[in-house]
Amino acid sequence: MIPMLEFLHPGRLWLLLLVVAVLGFYLIVSQRVQSGSRRRGKTRLDLVVPRDSPLKRHISVGASLLAMASLVLAYAQPQAVSPVPRERATVVITIDISRSMRAEDVSPSRIQAAQTAAKEFVDMVPASFNVALVTFSGTAQIAAAPTTDRTAVKSAIDAIELEPATAIGEAIYTSLDALQLAPPDPENPDEPAPGAIILLSDGYTNIGRDSGEAARAAKEQDVPIYAIAYGTAGGYVYEEGVRVPVPVNHAELAQIAKNSGGKKYSAESLGDLRGVYQTIASSIGYDEELVEVTDRFALYALILSVLAGCGVISLAARWP
Repeated sequence: MIPMLEFLHPGRLWLLLLVVAVLGFYLIVSQRVQSGSRRRGKTRLDLVVPRDSPLKRHISVGASLLAMASLVLAYAQPQAVSPVPRERATVVITIDISRSMRAEDVSPSRIQAAQTAAKEFVDMVPASFNVALVTFSGTAQIAAAPTTDRTAVKSAIDAIELEPATAIGEAIYTSLDALQLAPPDPENPDEPAPGAIILLSDGYTNIGRDSGEAARAAKEQDVPIYAIAYGTAGGYVYEEGVRVPVPVNHAELAQIAKNSGGKKYSAESLGDLRGVYQTIASSIGYDEELVEVTDRFALYALILSVLAGCGVISLAARWP
């Protein structure tokens, strides 16, 4: 994908007309040379010294023109949107601990695989980020307040115990409360750090406040929710000896992500979940900012100039 460019000095782009003029001059000269060659036909000299390769000549000229164009773009000081590492942020890992997480459609079970992947994710997050843990079933609670102490968060993940019911809306509101507990930046105490919620669930909201409204509240606070629909359609658990299906509710989690300005993912195995967490870690670890990329186009010009120079040297070596 070609990045969209902006220029600090767009007026300098008029110099690209010089490149067009040189190209036009080359085409005219090439046409005249070809016409003259056809009229003259082959000479005895052609039988001894072959003529220059048109392909090499065209490649050399083309590389030269592209190098000129790259230099003009560099002179105009281009800018492009590029990922820039964040210095600080707060991430809330919000995990469903309802009894449906006992299902073994994800090996060894949904909850055990979720714990393993969540602890790995904690280590993926940049060390300067605060991480919190919120768990939810029929209610939601802050199991670990925002901290840079990774051991404390992973210990809280290990201590998870399953409970009945699923209150996804309450989980989102509690996660927003957890973000407010993040310690301020000593250098910018009045500037809150960016926040994000990683919500993992396999079920449907069956108690508490509406999850869609909670997601809209998150958007109002500029907090995206990365919702992970976790498990398979064939998952089940046993309740008092009765087999109870616990399929994943993709629709509700997709709506939550949409309402919050976040993104929805799906995971049907530990490997899937690890991949999702890696993608999210890469996303939340960077901001997209407009940065100057003059050096990039200067490098393009250098590479093209070397290519053009090699072509010229190759052509020159054919003559004594």
